[in-house]
Amino acid sequence: MKTVNLNTLELTEFTGKNAPGQHCMATFPLFGAHGTESTATVYFELEPGDSLGRHTDSAEELLLVLEGNVDAEVGGETGPLSKGEIAHVPRMVPHNLTNTGNQKAKVLGIFGGANHIVATFEKTWLPTDSKTVDTSQLRG
Repeated sequence: MKTVNLNTLELTEFTGKNAPGQHCMATFPLFGAHGTESTATVYFELEPGDSLGRHTDSAEELLLVLEGNVDAEVGGETGPLSKGEIAHVPRMVPHNLTNTGNQKAKVLGIFGGANHIVATFEKTWLPTDSKTVDTSQLRG
């Protein structure tokens, strides 16, 4: 059995190149490199006012808010989410999350039907200097 404690994860800091509001701390707790066959997860934290950045994912995703308040933009719709609420993001639909609260927001993304995920962002991330995050290039 593989288990992960979300409270003790080592997170990587990402900042949008020429996009100061695009900022998060993130990691992929479980995905193909860890032995999953048809699911993957991403965990990220957003400080107040910070945004994940508009992007698409190669698989359907559920976004579960663990702490805080965010605005979720999925396709052309935007709405608030708070602790315990989930948003559904269809495969390849542009989406974004922005922390609208006054505390850190913590979110778990669960990808169905794939253990290899490619996220393509509109703006470049630092430190990777890339618009894509591809789990096949990450170590388990």
